[in-house]
Amino acid sequence: MSWRSGSRGVVLTAYHPSGGGGGDAPGGRRSGQYTMNHDHSKKTPDGASFDRSGSQDSLDELSMDDYWKELENIHETRGNNHEERVALVVKEPDEGELEEEWLKEAGLSNLFGESSGDSLESMLFLSTLTRTQKAAVEKRVETVTQTMRKKNKQHQIPDVRDIFRLQNDSKGKVCDGSEPSTVRTSENKNETQDGTKGPKFSLGTDEQKSPLEDMPFSDTDINLEISFAEQAANLKDSSGGKMCKGGGGDTLLPNFRLPKDKTGTTKIGDLAPQDMKKVYSLALIELTALYDILGTEFKQQKAVKIKTKDSGLFGVPLSVLLEQDQKKVPGTKIPLIFQKLIAQIEEATLETEGLLRIPGVATRVKSLCQELEAKFYEGTFNWENVKQHDAASLLKLFIRELPQPLLTVEYLKAFQDVQNLPTKKQQLQALNLLVLLLPEANRDTLKVLLEFLQRVIDHRDKNKMTLKNVAMVMAPNLFTFHGLGSKTIEQSEFVMAAGTANVMRFMIQYQKLLWTIPKFIVNQVRKQNTESQKKEKKDKAMKKLLKKMAYDREKHEKQEKTPNDADVPQGVIRVQAPHLSKVSMAIQLTEELKAGDIVARFLSQKSGNVQTLKKEEVFLYEIGGNIGERCLDDNTYMKDLYQLNPNAEWVIKSKQS
Repeated sequence: MSWRSGSRGVVLTAYHPSGGGGGDAPGGRRSGQYTMNHDHSKKTPDGASFDRSGSQDSLDELSMDDYWKELENIHETRGNNHEERVALVVKEPDEGELEEEWLKEAGLSNLFGESSGDSLESMLFLSTLTRTQKAAVEKRVETVTQTMRKKNKQHQIPDVRDIFRLQNDSKGKVCDGSEPSTVRTSENKNETQDGTKGPKFSLGTDEQKSPLEDMPFSDTDINLEISFAEQAANLKDSSGGKMCKGGGGDTLLPNFRLPKDKTGTTKIGDLAPQDMKKVYSLALIELTALYDILGTEFKQQKAVKIKTKDSGLFGVPLSVLLEQDQKKVPGTKIPLIFQKLIAQIEEATLETEGLLRIPGVATRVKSLCQELEAKFYEGTFNWENVKQHDAASLLKLFIRELPQPLLTVEYLKAFQDVQNLPTKKQQLQALNLLVLLLPEANRDTLKVLLEFLQRVIDHRDKNKMTLKNVAMVMAPNLFTFHGLGSKTIEQSEFVMAAGTANVMRFMIQYQKLLWTIPKFIVNQVRKQNTESQKKEKKDKAMKKLLKKMAYDREKHEKQEKTPNDADVPQGVIRVQAPHLSKVSMAIQLTEELKAGDIVARFLSQKSGNVQTLKKEEVFLYEIGGNIGERCLDDNTYMKDLYQLNPNAEWVIKSKQS
């Protein structure tokens, strides 16, 4: 491996397949190696320590020692492992291909191609977007349209202006930020398509205060009610189009917080799968819009499929690992080997000085790796032989050996590019959206890793591993992915070392914020569900009209009335708890009544199997109406939520593991 330094720090570049240029490092893998490209005027002498001169983007040069040492350890581990490995090739997309793929990922593939005539669903979707989100979609549709015309594809090619003109002219026009929010009045904000009053949705554009907070948002408040891209656009407008760089410069991270929301905070895992699909599409569009506003290129990488191991522990895709593990432990969401390695590290003590930083003995780690492969699933592996530093090295090896990065090929570069955004708040907002875009297995595994790293940091007085130290050690393991090979020179360039360490710091420090689904996105999901339900009702009514089944229609309408409409008086909700001894209860709504209070009331009914349940095991759910299903946090104010979703049913049950 060649090491070069320069005035701007170190940039790790693509993993180049060997055989083309550059001498092989002694003992290096046949499949490739990392190179570090920079100013060639200062070359590190053989055997000398690395030159750490230059800017480190808010991390001083001495603090980078742990990073370089970790890279040396990684290189040594790879040098000792002679197993041949195929590099992962990132495909260079053709013109328009990237945008076409983006539209498919966003669920908008029927805006172009053979299905472009049947785009009513997309029109409903577009009606819930903010001004900046629409601009991001419009930009990609226009690129795809121009590319198709150049290639003269033989199917309908809509004009992007027609798509958005149709959407803007539709009867279901909603507040989308395309006109100043000061023009809109409080009266028309609550009106539905048919002119009746309905629940109020903030779709991320209205400059309105939090329901609980009378004070304006401060610099350290993360505003989840207004679209991040809209916030960036407003900031850009107010500063005359200039964005001040505020991402680096100091080592201290701000104490960001989430202002309280009376309708409850929504975490990843709280929503039903069908709503999470909508969250994914909206998060992708929102992130793209944010990067567009901030002038940062957002490109999803695409890996060419390669043959991977279909069994084992190390170098096995997460999906394959989980498939194996679920045969042993049904329902498990985190690889068993990953869980066991963390447990093994914690079993000793987290107070061990240099934990994660001090590597295990390379030959012993290699031997343990081979033994685990043979004996882990048989249950015959002797964990007493595993020293704590060896277990830590195995944990990091597991992450590095994944066939695709834990942060995914698609979004690894986007995670790296977070450091280039102007402000720390915008960096945090981008990370929040990126976490929402990760596949479930990757996201769950990352969450367990970050929680473990925080527990290590909690013992920093004893183990000397501060947030900065842990970030330095872990960044190379998550960001310098061994498998990113390339057929083209400089295809997959890694960002500055200090920058990836800063991103790592953010992910550890703000992990609780990162697993929150922004309220403006949840409200957009609610609006999509509402619009879809209206369309379904219209379709059903039309079919019944054509069949002239008036009697059946009246009967169906009677059946559609909820128990709340028929049996429950105004200001009262009926809560169901089918798994508790008290299966149903009418609850009077008050200003101060919270979801946790309702759960506690049910659990206080001491009879039947209620004795075996603890408060932390059961939750109140909001089901139906304008949401599929949502697990409520205990501090949700029920009257405020009822006003947002008056047609919901309320059920107490345990959370799905």
